[in-house]
Amino acid sequence: MAKFILLSVLALLIPFECPALAATFSGRGAFAHVEAQMKIGPRPTGSEAWRATGDYIVRQLKVAGWAVEEERHAYQGTRIRNIIGRKGTGPVVIIGAHYDTRLRADQDRANRTAPVPGANDGASGVAVLLELARTLDIRKLTREVWLAFFDAEDNGDLDGWEWTVGSRFMAQHLKVRPEVVIVVDMVGDRDQQLYYEGNSDPEWSRRIWAVAHRLGYGEHFIPVVKHSVYDDHIPFAQKGIPSVDIIDFDYPYWHTLEDTIDKVSAESLERVGRTLQALLEEWR
Repeated sequence: MAKFILLSVLALLIPFECPALAATFSGRGAFAHVEAQMKIGPRPTGSEAWRATGDYIVRQLKVAGWAVEEERHAYQGTRIRNIIGRKGTGPVVIIGAHYDTRLRADQDRANRTAPVPGANDGASGVAVLLELARTLDIRKLTREVWLAFFDAEDNGDLDGWEWTVGSRFMAQHLKVRPEVVIVVDMVGDRDQQLYYEGNSDPEWSRRIWAVAHRLGYGEHFIPVVKHSVYDDHIPFAQKGIPSVDIIDFDYPYWHTLEDTIDKVSAESLERVGRTLQALLEEWR
């Protein structure tokens, strides 16, 4: 009897194992994933910290009950590892973020050779996806959702590397055609300003920003094009797949040593995460 009571108490203390419980995206929960990545250190592709970050992502997805697949290949003699979590049934939607960080802070006036810490540029997008993994309600999904963690996005123009290596590999090897690809990059800035991105699908941009406005985030989701960015959505857009980049490119610490955790806000992560959660769960 004592053993039965203990097991019952433990079951109550571990709510994520009960599929009947719905959850709301938590900015604090997402921020904890930023902290975890920052404790690992800079995470350039091929490094030990990069490997540990990938392993961390896989563990978090499995704990949240997602089926996990990895895409591995080599690029210029370096191992590349995309990670995909899948849940739901129906047409495919990809929500993506890159998890690598830039090898050298080439935009830093004081030190252009040290690795970028990557709190916003890398960790913020991963954090949003991992908190979505915990909170998306499978009962409300009418699509198969892929949470895609792209490798090797951020070393473009260094040592002969191209940009978006991992997402390009995924786009080239898709066996299904997603309805849309939504990339989340540099979204944790405390001074969050998310404008339409110029290379993104206009119809889908309007749809996402409309959800954000309905949730009360109009001050931060600004429905005007300001920047055109070459990011992980481009390889999919080039294949004719509707693609959107949610990115705050008004970030003065981009590719510098000042891209640190004090620049990231749990509230900013929460706005993006709750917008995506509502979009996916209300989609009919």
